[in-house]
Amino acid sequence: MTIHRAFSNLASLVADLSQVMPRQQRFERLVEVFRHSFPCDAIALLEREGGLLIPRAVQGLSPDSLGRRFVIRDHPRLAQILDSRSPVRFAADSALPDPYDGLIDSGDEHLYVHDCMGASLYVDDQPWGVITLDALSANAFDDFNLEAFEAFVAVAAATVRAADWIQHLEEQLERRQKIELSQQPHGMPEELVGDSAAMAQLRREAETVAASDLTVLILGETGVGKELVARHIHRHSTRVDQPMVYVNCAALPESIAESELFGHVKGSFSGATDNRAGKFELAHEGTLFLDEVGELPLAIQAKLLRALQDGEIQRIGSDQHHRVDVRLIAATNRDLKTEVAEGRFRPDLYHRLSVYPLVVPPLRERGEDINLLAGFFLERDQRRLGLRGVRLSRRARQWLTAFDWPGNVRELEHALSRGIIRALSEGQPRDRVIELDSRHLGNESLPPSERPKVPPLIPGLDSLPLREALDDFRRALIRQRLKDHGGSKAAAAQSLGVDRGNFSRLIKRLEID
Repeated sequence: MTIHRAFSNLASLVADLSQVMPRQQRFERLVEVFRHSFPCDAIALLEREGGLLIPRAVQGLSPDSLGRRFVIRDHPRLAQILDSRSPVRFAADSALPDPYDGLIDSGDEHLYVHDCMGASLYVDDQPWGVITLDALSANAFDDFNLEAFEAFVAVAAATVRAADWIQHLEEQLERRQKIELSQQPHGMPEELVGDSAAMAQLRREAETVAASDLTVLILGETGVGKELVARHIHRHSTRVDQPMVYVNCAALPESIAESELFGHVKGSFSGATDNRAGKFELAHEGTLFLDEVGELPLAIQAKLLRALQDGEIQRIGSDQHHRVDVRLIAATNRDLKTEVAEGRFRPDLYHRLSVYPLVVPPLRERGEDINLLAGFFLERDQRRLGLRGVRLSRRARQWLTAFDWPGNVRELEHALSRGIIRALSEGQPRDRVIELDSRHLGNESLPPSERPKVPPLIPGLDSLPLREALDDFRRALIRQRLKDHGGSKAAAAQSLGVDRGNFSRLIKRLEID
């Protein structure tokens, strides 16, 4: 491309600075103009957050790339670019691994980056992030015009500065979250990954209600990420600097539930050798998260209700009342209205908990988020297992988006982890990019004799709504599989490639005898 054409494109970027557009659209426009001006096979704009670089806009990379989180210390090329004030180019024979090996979206081949360059973007004299250009041919950037590139980088920095400033003005107060990587599993932050309309709406509602002290009841199927939503609410609340205390109500035996929640004094019962504060006291001025609240015994529900109504708790064996200031968030996968109607849950506690109900959508209603989530989990597992890289084949991506995911996000996470182990067990080397195909993730990994036999089309399906038709199809398939395996649910679940617990829940939901 001629210098004249490059600077003409630059002028259009400068003009964009005066235009009103969403932050994401501004970033996508930036990478598009860059790629037209400096031809390459892939380009990415990554923002720094703590020790991570997070993709904000990409072109030429696989769809899961936006879900990945690159730990800077694990990617020496990105670290070198970020630390340099000048553009950095890596020779084709550089020994440093490229973070995008296997991610360039060029079909199912294993493709490795052979020419790479990038530049850091500084805003207010602080490193905001990087922009990277990658090519599959070794000499793609030999005729690069460095002067033009540096001019583009300067405008790119102004673009991200404008995007951040506009966002700040629109939100009036942007609460920057301090992420302590050492406190998170595998050095990854907790976040609600997904750009679907359902997730955008959930995120908006969660952040809106977070600003209040209203009690929130999070509803949703098993594995959708209800705890993540609770943590998101806490991080955006005025109590963010105070603790969030987690209680798994399903794991609380009735004999110790009262002590766990409200504490006890020494000698109040056999085994009470010391005074002990309960979860309510530990969460004072912070947030108390009651997960699987529908599992609480009725006797404990009555005592919980009193604590919520009066703001006071009493340790077992003590006459003294303790005043507590706690913001309560509860979660359940049960239909509490049904539980109330059938006498298993107190109606007064239900109304106290459901001041603001939030429903977390199942993964089958978030199809466009699956690739982002897959990228997030693959990058985490890649780092955990010390692998050079992990990518999804085109067939694997198709399989992921076609599968119904009855176990939701948790099932997707486990399927990808198992897929990596299967690929390694086949002999794929750790020092090369590992490719996951559909056979590593689902039924194609089973022997032909154990693969699901699809029953013939059930009469009447063509006249049913999609959800009802799918449920009828599942009923027929599951009944046939149970029959094939002599009624063994474990064997039927294994033959279908479904987790046994999820299989049992699916049978219950479909009301299969």
